[in-house]
Amino acid sequence: MEDAEGDVAGDPSDAESRLRRYSYLTSREFPRTYFAIMRVFSSTLLADLSATDVSNALFAAERDGRIEPGESSVDRVVDRLTQLRKWGNLVPGRREANAKSIAEFAHGSLRYQVDKLALRIHREAEALLAIPEGAREVSRELLPAIRRGLDDAAGTISAALVAEQLHGSGSSAVAKLRERLSEQVTTLFLQHAELAATVRDFYAHVGQVVARHDLNPEEIAGFRGLLVEYIQLVVDDVMRHTTPIAETLGTLETALPEVLRLLAPTAELGESVERARGRSMSDWRGLTDWFVERPGQVSQVGALREATAKAIGSLLANVKRATGGGEIAPGRRTELIRLARRFDQSTVEGAHGIYAESFGVWGARHWLLAPDVDDTLPTTPWRDGMRTPVPVSMSSRGDRAARGRTAKIVENPLGEQLALVEAQEQARRREAAYAELRAAAARLEEVTLSAGALDVLYDLLRRAMSYRERVDGAGEFLHTPSQLRVRVGPLAGVRCRIRAAHGALTLHDVAVHVEVCEGASAAESPHG
Repeated sequence: MEDAEGDVAGDPSDAESRLRRYSYLTSREFPRTYFAIMRVFSSTLLADLSATDVSNALFAAERDGRIEPGESSVDRVVDRLTQLRKWGNLVPGRREANAKSIAEFAHGSLRYQVDKLALRIHREAEALLAIPEGAREVSRELLPAIRRGLDDAAGTISAALVAEQLHGSGSSAVAKLRERLSEQVTTLFLQHAELAATVRDFYAHVGQVVARHDLNPEEIAGFRGLLVEYIQLVVDDVMRHTTPIAETLGTLETALPEVLRLLAPTAELGESVERARGRSMSDWRGLTDWFVERPGQVSQVGALREATAKAIGSLLANVKRATGGGEIAPGRRTELIRLARRFDQSTVEGAHGIYAESFGVWGARHWLLAPDVDDTLPTTPWRDGMRTPVPVSMSSRGDRAARGRTAKIVENPLGEQLALVEAQEQARRREAAYAELRAAAARLEEVTLSAGALDVLYDLLRRAMSYRERVDGAGEFLHTPSQLRVRVGPLAGVRCRIRAAHGALTLHDVAVHVEVCEGASAAESPHG
């Protein structure tokens, strides 16, 4: 579609050639120069300029620093104009030129004019750059103007039809009425286009804000005033004027063929001419659909009402989430951006510390109670093994406090007996595990423990480690029911390996000592 020189192949009126006119906006080489040249061509009517004319116009922009130094030279301008010509933004102009030298003739003989589509695109780009970040004010004052414009147009249509019957279609009275009707219709559609554009832009800003989950209290307060006060004012104005506007459009619907006939151009302009709004049946149908609902089709007024209700509901949800704390934690966009900045400014070694500090991600082994049943093979990677269920309260709020209302206690004798039997069985298995550990306490690294005994040892090790006064200190725990005392402490060069039926536990630089305390009581150890 494009050769090595950048020329656009094919019909210059096809869709790809039209999109190619965006190239000067996204060019990485000299985007400001291309934009400044297009601004020169679009600032006057019927601009037919040579490279020298454009160079003189760019001199002020270069002096003010709006373009790079040297970009106003004639040679540079010739290259830029040639590239814009290849993209399709410019078209050749007149060829005749009065020159005093060969160089002046070479620079002045090629003249350029702006393409119609490129002019539209540049105009939209200029408007886009001038748009502020905040919300756009809705032109509510256009609603009564649209209402009066429709009433005036309806009266002019009736007067024109009557004048044609009395004086003929070629009379001066009919010509004046047709001119007045053309003025009224053009004004009406321009007003409606401005109103629709402001409404769309405003609700686009509203939707962009309500979708955020990281609104701070100040933003929520300001947005609450915007929704509750301003949107309600807009909706009230639209609903107040919609009924009379819809009634007038309903009366005009049957007379639209006569309206289009009266608005027909007096001179033959051809079929490819782009006419003003309101000169086709689709324009009037779009205006009617904006205010009037049809079966199976919601009007823009109805969509505006629904969008307002959704925006207010989203705002209330954000306020509840920010103040009540009963929903899922809000987004952390600001904190994540700050964390990304810290990662970007840190070294490789420091990034590991920041990661562990921010997310608390350590080794795969956590000293928690092991699941009751774990059929995972020892050769299975941890990422593919059994998942440990995490309560919703713990995952969403970071605490273990119970939530919700207390359930009613329902008498269930059979369930009670089953629970007692299950509890007795668990107690029997737990006592058997304690007895196995007491028997293997002196030779813990020589025997192979059962799965239940290893689970009990996990619990005792976790409790002993929780009683350490320092991170590098030793911890001790006395479990009174089992008469087992566990000591855990750092010891360099020592490797403790405890085998079990379903795997092995290896502790590096850690010494583990388990002993049986005969006659231990609750008074001797507050830890039990």
